[in-house]
This record gives sequence, C-alpha cells and structure tokens, in this order.
Amino acid sequence: MKKILDGIRVLDLTNVLSGPFATLHLAWLGAEVIKVENPKGGDLARKLGCVPEYNQKLLGTSFLAQNANKKSITLNLKEPKAKEIFRELVKNADILVENFRPGVMNRLELGYDALAEINPGLVYCAISGFGQTGPDAKKPAYDQIIQGLSGEMSINGDESLNPLRAGFPICDTIGGLNAAFAIMSALFHKQRSGEGQFIDVALLDSIMPMMGWVAANLMIGGQQPSLLGNENFTAAPSGTFKTADGYINIAANKHEQWVSVTEILAIEELQEDPRFKERDTRKVNRFELKPLIEEKLQENSTEFWAKQFNAKGVPSGAILSLEDALNAAQIQHRNTFEKVKLEGVGEIPLFNMTAKFTKTPGKTETAPPILSANTVEILGEIGYSKEELDEFKNNGII
Repeated sequence: MKKILDGIRVLDLTNVLSGPFATLHLAWLGAEVIKVENPKGGDLARKLGCVPEYNQKLLGTSFLAQNANKKSITLNLKEPKAKEIFRELVKNADILVENFRPGVMNRLELGYDALAEINPGLVYCAISGFGQTGPDAKKPAYDQIIQGLSGEMSINGDESLNPLRAGFPICDTIGGLNAAFAIMSALFHKQRSGEGQFIDVALLDSIMPMMGWVAANLMIGGQQPSLLGNENFTAAPSGTFKTADGYINIAANKHEQWVSVTEILAIEELQEDPRFKERDTRKVNRFELKPLIEEKLQENSTEFWAKQFNAKGVPSGAILSLEDALNAAQIQHRNTFEKVKLEGVGEIPLFNMTAKFTKTPGKTETAPPILSANTVEILGEIGYSKEELDEFKNNGII
C-alpha cells in the first residue's frame, strides 16, 4: 500500500529521544529518514541501554526503541568538505530535524536561513529544551530538568512522596510528538503554498498544555493542585483501591457509575449519606469514602471485581506490571509490536505506529540502522565516487 509520506526525504540530525521519536513517526509513515550522525559513535543513544554487548555494538536498546525504518550516514560537520556534502543533501530534502542547543547549527553555517537559500521549500524543525529565544534558551536541558521546571514533578505523588518524576522521559516524548505534529502541519502548508518554514519546538512549551486541567483549575479557578497520589481529583470514588489479592483502578466519574458501585458492593445506603450524595461532596470526603469501599473490595479478587464493574459500565482494571502489560491480549491484538531481524543481534520486537490508517498504514518494517550503513548509498546518489568516499573516510569526513 502507498504510504502517506512516500517520496518525502528527511535529514535527521537528532540524538537520544525527542528528535528521534519525532522522526520515527515520519519513518513509520513512509518518509525516507536519513540519520546524519557523527563518525565517532553516532547518536548517543547507541551507547545507552541495559545490554552492555549491544552498547558496544552501538546498538543500545535506547537507540533500538526509536530508530526503526531509518537509514544512517556519517558526516563530521565540523569539516568544510562535510558541510559541502550536507548542503548537497539539503537541496533534495523536504524536512530537516535537529535537537542541538540553539545557535549550534548557525555556528556550523548550516542554520535555517543559510539552508533556506539553497532550498526555500525546506521544513526545518529545531527541538530544544527551552526554545530558540528567551532568558533560558541557551541552558542545557534533559527530560528530568524540564519535568522539574514545568511543575510536572510538583503535582505528582502524595504528601509522603513529592516531588516525583514520571517513570519514563515524558517531556522528551511529548516534545517529539509535538514536533512530529508540527512537521506534518508545515508539510500541509507547503503543499498548498510551496513555502517551507522554520519550526521552533521547546520541550518546556510542549509539556505545559498536557497539564491543562490542573493548570486551568489554578489559573482560572484559583485552586492549587492537590497531592492525591493515585486518586483522581475530578471525581470520587476514582482511583486505586485495595482488593483481596492486590489493587484495582476504579473510575466512577459519572453519578450513575457511583450508583452502580454502591449496588455492586451492596452499600446502597451510601447513596443517601450526606457526605457522599453529591459529586462535589464525595470529592471533599473521598478519604472517608475510600475505606468503606475497600472493606467490601477485600472480600474478593481484583479480577472478580473488574469483571463486575466493567459489566455495569464502571471503568475498572488491574494495575499490571510493565511485563504483563506488554504481553496483554489487547496489546497483542492491536499489533503494537513488530518483530524485525537486526544484524548481529537477531530478531527483536519494536513498537509499531499506534494510529491505525485504513488506506495508508504505517508500521515498523526495517530494523534501526547500523552506524553509517547507508553512507555509500546516499552519497553515491548525489554523485560521489567510491574513490572520493574512500578519501573522505581516510580524512575523517565520513
């Protein structure tokens, strides 16, 4: 089947997570994504992961997670000849993505203004911690730094465990998604107008709207965030509760769901209790309500109660380990993973694109590339001979 981005060429100068996650979406959709990596080790993520053997092969698990369907070339962009080669590549590129600190590409004489002269239709996306402008623009940033500065860590956990970071690099990941959406939007504009443009994506900007409900309560309603841990601030009973053999998530966010909870647990008398009768009073008195619910829940298993609640339209479910979640029947049914063969490693599972297209599906088809696997192919396409490539390699250019 034809892919949405068939014929689109992406020059990917990104490292580690936010940028590679953005370009992974483009690669899933059929774009030719060419990672332009430094000859001495490439993307830092190649050395990051829990398997030392893979790290030594420059195929760390962190790299494998974000770089399927891509190609790899190496260029030492500090060398004048490498810059010349790169400019030749830009002439036929549709998209360029980089996540250096602001100013780095300009110092290399490869910033947007210089490249737009070569290719006015170029969509150039720069991803950084704080954006290209502002008092913090030049500061270094990793995901955890942005989690702290965004307020995200301050609203996690409870009184006994706060601040608390998310269990995965959420700011890098959201930043990558934001960049992918912005790039697709710019491509749509280019299709209508012929114009390329510069896109400035900041990880700090990207995570802020994700906290929209909590932020709106503060900015509009004047309510400071509450440290509720596993409780849902929008409703009660809504959160995590003890059962006979573990824990269950219950989200009785509608009044009729609350009524169903009382019926399933045979505590209908609580419907008329003034502490719990109305939605807002239930929220205020959630910690008085919780032990009354848990007393009943501990009479049976999580599996038993989840079936009872879901059958009555009350969303509920177990709290799975990551391993159990990855192997869950629903995840398998949705083809969330694709197994691909990786040279020197064997068959590995990698995530597929999770949006399901009926006419132009995107999926993982090829393993992440060995460092510089496509340098000869790509540079040969733009006219460089084998002798020239050998000379470039001897001089540290590739």
